[in-house]
Parts: sequence; C-alpha cells; structure tokens
Amino acid sequence: MSSLSRELVFLILQFLEEEKFKETVHKLEQESGFFFNLRYFEDIVINGEWDEAEKYLLGFTKVDDNRYSMKIFFEIRKQKYLEALDKCNRGQAVDILVKDLKVFSAFNEELFKEITHLMTLGDFRENEQLSKYGDNKSARGTMLAELKKLIEANPLFHDKLQFPSLKNSRLRTLINQSLNWQHQLCKNPRSNPDIKTLFVDHSCGQPNGAQAPSPVTNPLLSAMPKAGGFPPVGAHGPFQPTPAALPISLAGWMANPAPVPHSAASAGPIGLTAPNNAAAILKSPRTPPTNNVPLDYQSADSEHVLKRPRPFGMTDEDNNLPVNISPTPYAGQSHGQSSYSSDDLAKTVVMTLSQGSTVKSMDFHPVQQILLLVGTNIGDITVWEVGSGEKIAHKTFNVWDLSACSMPLQASLANDYTVAVNRVLWSPDGALFGVAYSKHIVHIYSYHGGDDLRNHLEIEAHAGSVNDLAFSYPNKQLSIVTCGEDRVIKVWDANTGAKQYTFEGHEAPVYSICPHHKENIQFIFSTATDGKIKAWLYDNMGSRVDYNAPGQSSTTMAYSADGTRLFSCGTNKEGESFLVEWNESEGAVKRTYFGLGKRSVGVLQFDTTKNQFLAAGDEFTVKFWDMDNLNLLTSTPANGGLPASPCIRFNKEGTLLAVSTDDNGVKVLANSDGIRLLRTVENRSFDASRVAPLAIVKAPNIGTFGPNNATIGTTMGDRAFASVPAVVGMITDGRSVADIKPRIADESMENSRMWKLTEINEPSQCRSLRLPDSLTAMRVSRLIYTNSGAAILALASNAVHKLWKWQKNDRNLTVKNDSYVMSASGGKISLFNMMTFKTMATFMSPPPAATFLAFHPQDNNIIAIGMDDSSIQIYNVRVDEVKKKLRGHQKRITGLAFSSTLHVLVSSGADSQLCVWSIDGWEKQANGGVHVIEPLESEGQWSSSPPVENGAGPSSTPGPTGSEPPQP
Repeated sequence: MSSLSRELVFLILQFLEEEKFKETVHKLEQESGFFFNLRYFEDIVINGEWDEAEKYLLGFTKVDDNRYSMKIFFEIRKQKYLEALDKCNRGQAVDILVKDLKVFSAFNEELFKEITHLMTLGDFRENEQLSKYGDNKSARGTMLAELKKLIEANPLFHDKLQFPSLKNSRLRTLINQSLNWQHQLCKNPRSNPDIKTLFVDHSCGQPNGAQAPSPVTNPLLSAMPKAGGFPPVGAHGPFQPTPAALPISLAGWMANPAPVPHSAASAGPIGLTAPNNAAAILKSPRTPPTNNVPLDYQSADSEHVLKRPRPFGMTDEDNNLPVNISPTPYAGQSHGQSSYSSDDLAKTVVMTLSQGSTVKSMDFHPVQQILLLVGTNIGDITVWEVGSGEKIAHKTFNVWDLSACSMPLQASLANDYTVAVNRVLWSPDGALFGVAYSKHIVHIYSYHGGDDLRNHLEIEAHAGSVNDLAFSYPNKQLSIVTCGEDRVIKVWDANTGAKQYTFEGHEAPVYSICPHHKENIQFIFSTATDGKIKAWLYDNMGSRVDYNAPGQSSTTMAYSADGTRLFSCGTNKEGESFLVEWNESEGAVKRTYFGLGKRSVGVLQFDTTKNQFLAAGDEFTVKFWDMDNLNLLTSTPANGGLPASPCIRFNKEGTLLAVSTDDNGVKVLANSDGIRLLRTVENRSFDASRVAPLAIVKAPNIGTFGPNNATIGTTMGDRAFASVPAVVGMITDGRSVADIKPRIADESMENSRMWKLTEINEPSQCRSLRLPDSLTAMRVSRLIYTNSGAAILALASNAVHKLWKWQKNDRNLTVKNDSYVMSASGGKISLFNMMTFKTMATFMSPPPAATFLAFHPQDNNIIAIGMDDSSIQIYNVRVDEVKKKLRGHQKRITGLAFSSTLHVLVSSGADSQLCVWSIDGWEKQANGGVHVIEPLESEGQWSSSPPVENGAGPSSTPGPTGSEPPQP
C-alpha cells in the first residue's frame, strides 16, 4: 500500500472515531495493521474478552513471530486458564490447556507439564509461584502492565503505537476544500449553493437572471475576498453538525480509572510467575468523547481555503452567537507544534541564595516576578529579591494568639514548638500569601512592598499537619483552600477567615489540592497519600470522583498556564515516580512521560511553564519535558550541589527557575529573557514602593460616582487567567460591526493644533479618587477611557471587565453609550455588548494566544492582533478572515500602535525590537521609520501637528463621535 493510501486509512480512522463508529474503528485498525490502539486493547483485556484480544493482536503479530509476541500470547492464555481453574470449571480449563497452551510445549515442555499439574490441585495458589495470586480483577491488571511492556518493546509494534498528529476533522476539511475548488470552476456559481451529495462533482445549475458573485476563493487564484462566501460543507448535507454541549471536565471522571504506561519490558522466558508490578490496572474508557464539531477553519492559522462571512450584527438575537468549542483530539494525537525550543528553558545559574535551613516550598510573586517566597523546615519564611540577592522580608514561626488555639494544639506546642513549612503560595494578585505549617495552623500575610509583611489571618485549619493550601474564587470572592492530615479539605473566606465548606471522604491524609474552573464550573481536585484522587464541587454533595493515581502514588496535580491541560506527578511507597498528562473528559491518563529514576524517599516535585514545558527535580538534577513528547527533552545539574529531589518553581513567565540546594540554599536559573530582566534590576536601586501591588491612597473625591450608576460588568469575559491581557476600543454609535464603514479621521484633526507641553512632577498637581468596587480587589491589567469619554473600563488580572460610568448631572448633561468592546485574556478574542454585558462572539482560539490588539485607524473592521508566537495577524472582522500574517519578531508581541499620519503600524516584542509596517501593503519597512516628535525648547510647543495615533486602547482610539472626557 502506498504512503498516501496509508495516510488515507488514518484519516478514515479519525472520521470513524469522531462519528462514533466504535466497532468499525477497531476492525479497520486490526485489518489494516497500521495503528495498534493500546487503550482499546487494555479495555478488552480488563474485561476478560480473551478471544477478541487475540483476534485484535493477530492483525499485528502471530504467536511465533518473535519472543515478545510469544510471551504476549502465553500471558493471555495463561490468565484465561487460571480464571477457569479459579471458577472450578475443569472442562473449560482442559479445553484451554489442549487448544491454547499446548502449542507452547514445543518450546518449554517442563513448563507445560507444570501447568497441567495445576489441574490436580484443589487451589492453584498452592503452587509457590502462584501463591500471591489475588482476585481475577487485580490479576488482569498485573498481567496488563506486563503486556504493555512487551508490546512497547516488540519491534513489530514500534511504528504502530502512536496515532499521527492530525488537526481535528481533517477528512472533512479536505472535502470542504475540494468542494470549494469545484465551486470555483462552476460557470455560473451561486452565492449560497446547496450541497446534497458527494458522489458526483459539484456544479451549480444555470441561474435565472444575472450571474451571482463569485465565492471566496483559494488565495492561489486571488488574495481578495469575494462576496457570497461558500460556507463549509458542514453547513449543508452530509456533515451537518449537531449542537455540542459545553464540556464539563468532571463528567468523564466519575468512574473511569486510567491505565499506567510502563517504560521497560522484559522478554524473558515464559513461566507461571506473576509480573513484578502488582499494581491493579483498572478499566479505562475505550474511546474519547466525541462531542466534536466540524473543523472551523476560520482559525488563527487559516490563511487559505474558505473565508466564511460571519454575521456580527448587533441585534438582541445576536447576543446568543455560538462560541467555538475545540474538538477533542483522537487518542494519540498531540497538540500543535510549539514555537518554543529548549533554549527557552531557564538553565543558566545566575544567583545563589543562602536560606540557612532546608527549603520545603517556594513561589514567585505573580506580578513582581523577581520576588521569591521561600518556606523552610524550621518554620521560617523569607521574601527574596532575586535580582540583587537581597533578603527583603523574613519571619520565623510564632503563634499570633495562643489563647485562641485548641487544647491539643497548645499541648503540642508546649511539648515541641518547632514546626515545618509545608507550602507557601502567593494569591493570584500578589496582595496576600499563605503558609501551611506541619502543626494545625495556616498563616495568611498581606504584603505591602519592601519588608512590610502584615499579619492578616491565623487559622487553626486542621488537626495535625496542614499539607497544602491554594487560593480560589468559588463565589467570585477570594477563598483559601486547605487540606490536612485529618483527611479533610476545607474552604475559608480570605477576608474574614470564616469556614465556608468542609469536604470529607478521603480514607488517608490529604496530600495536595488543585482548585480550578471550567466554563462556569468551579471545582477542586484532591489527592491522598493512599493514591486516591477525588473531585469536589463547592456544595455538600460529596466527591464527584473516586479514582486511583498512577502507581497508587502520593500525587500533586497542576494545570498548564492557560488552564487547558492537566498534569500530575507523584511517587508511591515503592519509590516509583509517575509524571502524566490527564484526559479530563475521560478521567484517563493521556500520556506518561519517560525519564524518571527510581527514588527511595520523598515525593517528586514538578512544575509547568509556557504552556509547553514540564520540569521535575529528580536524581540530583532538574529534568525537562516538552508537554507533547513522552521522552525527556533535556536536564541540567545546575552546576551541582542539588539534593536527590530538589524543590523547584518557575516564575509566571518561565524566565526564572528556583531550585533548592543540599546546603540549605536556593539556586536561581534563568534563560536569556530572565538574565536580561535581572540585569535590568541590578542597574537600578531597589525601590520597595514599586512592588506594592495594592497601595491605595485615600484622597478627597473629585467627582461623584454614585453607587447606582457605578456599573461593574462582572460577566464580561472568559475567566481565564492570562499573563498578557489586552483590550481594544469601543464602537459608540449603535452600529453593528458588520455595517461599519471605513472610518476617516475627523477633518479638524488635520488642522494644525498647538499643544502645550506641561511637566507633572509634584503631587499637588494631581488629584485622585477611589472608584467603588463591590468585587474582590484584583490587579488591574488595563485601564482606559471608553470612546465616548463617559466611562472608565478596567480589565482585571482575572479576566473580568469592570465599568464605571459618570452620573448624568448639570455638569454632564449628555452621557453617550458605548456599544461594544473587544478584548482578550489569554483565551479567545471576545466581542462584548457593553449595553448588556453579554458576549456577542468569540474567535481565534489559542494557541497561539492574543497578547495585544489594535484597531485600524481608518476602518473598524480591521484589527491588528499581536500573538504569543511572535506573529501579527491582520484580521477582518466583517468577513472573519486573516488578511495577512506579519513576521518580524522573535518573541511574543508586547505592543501595537497605528499612525494614520505616517500610514504605518509599529510593533514591539519581548525580543526588545521595534518593527514598522506599511499599512498599505503590510510590508515591513527596511530602515525602521520610527519618528519621534519633540517640542521646540524655545516655544514649548509642538513644531508640527501631532499625528492622530491609534493604540491598543480606546483612550487613544476615539470613535467617529468621540469626545473629550466629561468634567466630573
């Protein structure tokens, strides 16, 4: 079979999987012999479907192909034989012995005699080699672990265990492209053709009247969009999509344990002895859920094929425009290629900090990413400024109010006052941090910059050790989640310390917790020292999941930075460590990473960064994996001096990595961006005030923001935390986006205007006011005037928009309404209706994520979108089309600004470069072309009319009816 024919089989397999033709999928896998579905094989083995298992295997190998194959078939038939004996079904056992096992007598006659001798025993467990045989379920799991090792080691399976990396619904996409090409060749193309069959080539009939406009075409024929775009075939006939329910991650976790892949196999002689790994491998789902929608190829990387017009009308009905939901990949598919390389990893030692006691936990400040919080085994906590190596703040353990403590805690402290820190963690905005101690107590500190640590809450959270803590927002208010030795998880109000929820159900001490949210569902994963994983909603209905961690290990769980991928890492009592990615929809292990050593003590620690890399402290080194590759990417000993299992922690951007040392210190590793960041810090004196995240000066109000008119949009936006939120301007005159005509700069702006240059360098020149906010205070990522000037819009670090409007009074007689806002916070770009605070539409799913947005100064339909992969996409909202991709930067885009006077777009990137692009043809200007306009010193005025600029925010992008901000 040719290579293309082989690839066609894979496309058909993907299609059958998406359409839920389950039996047909596995039949084609077996008959073609191209892909061995290990998950399906595990399923039928666990279910004891022995005939089906052998039939499936025979599509790939025969008994006598090699020693691995022989042992695979022997293990299956031996288990089948033992189960018949265990059921006292002697007739069936004899039948298996004669028909299935006798073939192996030619290779080992003594073994066959010993197997036959089992028939004479009352219980085959009387045989010494089978004395540890438990029940049939656990025995199948043990055998399955051995079978997986043999299959992975068998050369006949080497190129058949990984499904090719395909975009979702690839076959549909190819058919769509073919139909569009056929439609382009029509002599009389219709604007909205009705596709009823794929059996013959498409052709439009002769129209009655004038010829319809041409469809949107392949860019090979024309780069210009045409009217009447031909919609994807999914909208007509054979691939009509069905509405997909919003995914709820917990749904698949109800009772679906996952298999644990193993990295080594022995093809030694066949025998009675059970495989070494006695961990039970439980049943896993046969196929992933397929609530897929056909591939929507109006994505960020779709510069070809069709550009389907998307109605962006602003009627009330449009408030319910569908949101694109990414389909679930076929088992074995990997994510898209990363724009990162191993050079982006922090591997260069740039600083060593002397802590003085054993480091137990670390966390970088989420905003000021050069601040490192450290907790130790003697209860000390320290805040370090890693750029200068300065110890900014330090606290030793001390009970704030001993009289308020329980008698058991008082007795414990009286006997031994020493405690260890189990966990330190900053709150999402960096205003608070929590400390979990090995005796009962959690301390919450508020941080005000410099050495200003203030006691905020002291909570006697658990009986015994508090093993972990985390922050969450179950009711849009900041809460603290803790777990402990008493087998309980508790949730506390972060302001008052009041207990909100108690979750009971674990049968062993709770080792770690991982709060998260999907859509509007808030939940908590918890893991216990017996290897059990449970999940809880914020209610009193008990756990929603009862599941075994890989290898029954003490496990920590963590999501990737964008919240889309779930990982866990742990070590069991036998010293085996497991680093895995989960398929949340199934509650199954999606992939297991190789390269971990066997440990004797302690639990492996790990972290994630850049939505692309995993790191773990193992075997006196720091090891790194690409999330999409099972094999170890690289490792570093950090110049030596690391303990066997160092504690590790990345900063938010992944530019710095803190690693504990065996001499009670911390090494800080950096990549090129991290080195540049630290050099910047070294070149200026440390100013404590710059790290105060919530320093608020209370001053007399200069205007009235009445509570009734102070509107806060609490539902505008995806609540996905993002490192680089971006907001663009509003449309203010009530038009629909689809009806916007090109915007021409106001003629008055073309006239020469005299600008006075005024320096503001005295506090007396400024006045301040505090905006009312009933929500939890969060760091503001962007703060801008709306185009009308009648309101202020903020985008918080938790991706929630907040809007404050001036009251209408005798000084503000006319308050205009702003219509729409477009923004991104690490997820899709969203269009919001500012009148209803509802999402109108979303587009461009990450990766890559949008990091900066700017409207074209002359056409509101055109948006420049800076991306996390260093590209800039010129996007037409009206036709839902990427017009152009600009490439000139090496790292993510940090800023975009249009100039209508100079007819250029200026971009800045994290690579410290500026690029200038002509907005006529979107070509990069060779010689830069950045103009700096300075005032004449003699006149204190601008020597020429300042250009009308359009940045990423409406404060510099007034609409056609924009006005100056009203006087408060």
